[in-house]
Amino acid sequence: MRREKSKVRSYASAFLLLPSLFSLLTSTASAQRGTTDGEWRTWGGDLGVTRYAPLDQITAANFNALEVAWRFRTDNFGARPDYNLQTTPLMIGRVLYATAGEHRNAVALNAATGELLWMHRLEEGRRAERSARRLSGRGVGYWTDGKGDERIFYVTIGYQLVGLDAKTGIPLKDFGVNGVVDLKKDNDQDIDPIEGEVAWNGAPVVAKNVVIIGASHRSGQAPRSMRNTKGYIRGFDARTGRRLWIFHTIPQPGEFGHDSWLEKSAEYTGNTGVWSQIAVDENLGMAYLPVEDPTGDYFGGHRPGNNLFGASLVAVDLQTGKRIWHFQTVHHPIWDYDIPCAPMLVDITVNGRNIAAVAQPTKQGFTFVFDRKTGEPVWPIEERPVERGTLPREWYSPTQPFPTRPPAFERSGFTEDMVIDFTPELRAEGLKILQGYKHGPIYTPPIARGEGGKLGTMFIPNGANWPGGAFDPETGTMYVYSHALLRVLSMENDPKRSDMAYINNGALLEDGGLGGVSVRGLPLIKPPYGRISAIDLNKGEMVWQVAHGDTPDAIRNNPALKGLSIPRTGRPAGAGGSSGGIGVLVTKTLVISGEGGTVTMPDGSRGAMLRAYDKRTGADVGAVAMPGAQTGAPMSYMLDGKQYVVVASSSSIKPGELIAYRLP
Repeated sequence: MRREKSKVRSYASAFLLLPSLFSLLTSTASAQRGTTDGEWRTWGGDLGVTRYAPLDQITAANFNALEVAWRFRTDNFGARPDYNLQTTPLMIGRVLYATAGEHRNAVALNAATGELLWMHRLEEGRRAERSARRLSGRGVGYWTDGKGDERIFYVTIGYQLVGLDAKTGIPLKDFGVNGVVDLKKDNDQDIDPIEGEVAWNGAPVVAKNVVIIGASHRSGQAPRSMRNTKGYIRGFDARTGRRLWIFHTIPQPGEFGHDSWLEKSAEYTGNTGVWSQIAVDENLGMAYLPVEDPTGDYFGGHRPGNNLFGASLVAVDLQTGKRIWHFQTVHHPIWDYDIPCAPMLVDITVNGRNIAAVAQPTKQGFTFVFDRKTGEPVWPIEERPVERGTLPREWYSPTQPFPTRPPAFERSGFTEDMVIDFTPELRAEGLKILQGYKHGPIYTPPIARGEGGKLGTMFIPNGANWPGGAFDPETGTMYVYSHALLRVLSMENDPKRSDMAYINNGALLEDGGLGGVSVRGLPLIKPPYGRISAIDLNKGEMVWQVAHGDTPDAIRNNPALKGLSIPRTGRPAGAGGSSGGIGVLVTKTLVISGEGGTVTMPDGSRGAMLRAYDKRTGADVGAVAMPGAQTGAPMSYMLDGKQYVVVASSSSIKPGELIAYRLP
């Protein structure tokens, strides 16, 4: 297959800065200090997505005394309950704002009692029914002119941007058309209003006068076609809804990066959106876009080349959307190692030098750290050779970028040292099972089913996921949850399902053990299955790691482990151990995060724990019971002298609800 030559390294792995924007670099970067005035005004706490609340009423000494202040159930917001509520509320001026329910209602709640103040829903009929991203979404955005005009923005299931009066929930007459901007229009491509495969369940990011909207699609494991809608990113005027700019994540002819798409593949390839959240530095006037993979996740033979800006962190001008710099974290991505979460804007000190930085956790378990003004790596990032695959038609990058610091916070690839080792017998059985699969270090390529007598390529697909991490500006420490699931890439040609030469017919092996790849009902991979890592970004060093989540019932009660003392294993994230993620919250003294999945509690019910750790040591300092798993990212605020912690909780049998905890 024909390759790009001299340009492979220059545009894919080096940081790139537009000279015309040099004057922007003279601006002073604002310190990211977390939330202010006891509020939580944007999805990530602040626009730098640090998820840091400098509150200290809830501590290690009293965490176990937390009580439920109020519960807001979402059962009645539609005929179909939401069993995977992912919203993170905002708290501004004694009011919580969130999304909830089957139809993705925008709601306002009394922050002291959880009482519903107003609700808005846009009826979209078949447009919503056919959406690629359904249910409640991850939250809303807020804007004010500081003179009494307060607005709430959310994106509907059918991909429309709605602007509401924050006080009443009534659509804004001066925004879009009666408060609505159709996001399938004015998108520099033709999109069918009903069937067009683009949507977004993220929370709008509002900075200065700009509302930034991402784009997402269906899972790319087995795309129906090599052709799809492109996930362009846009900024809209917060007052009028007018489109201010658009960033072409797949460059058009004449734009930078277009030549990274060979054989005219940029014309028909889609996806490459931002399906998670976006960070903004208002002082620098820059937004940071974590871009996902192109079509499809595991086969790129129809899109030869490095495929910018797939799997790239792209810094753009907040007011114009013009690219300032970018870095591609995976060249020609074929492992679903897209960038899954918002980067964190962090102010750190490295070797005595103060750096306004941006830290990007990834599914590989890597953290890429850059100067957020210039894109220059804080520590060297090495291009290292990786294995070339054997799939016909596929195009392979000969190298991939590896950060030299910080160390990886999660395992990647799949090697023999990761196999279950509770007992020698179980390990021997696991090693025998592993021989049926191709396996190796990170970036071991997918194979066709049956190649070399193997069922497929086995690897760990998830480190970080959409909730991302948190950052403590006092210590320069990043906290991130990760989990170790298994996936088998078993590539097949199936014309009945797709016009692509290959799609994946493997299975996501949730809890490390579904899909038949288990050892006596136990995960093939050894624990921890979920963990929280603390990383010092001043030094690029690991500070601590803890298994997050009690041991699942299927392991605790497995006959093969009878008589053995099994330490806490941690649990995968999601409402039922799905491939989602768990968010973390950091305060003055604590790291707070709920468990994924549910287990049998001491009273016989099913539930999970909301846990607290000493942020400096990782020591367990408290836990309170929740009726379901944590499925959203937690937040915290102060009101009338009381600190609240609010978390979205749900499970496979427990409809989603917001639960607020506070001290008696």
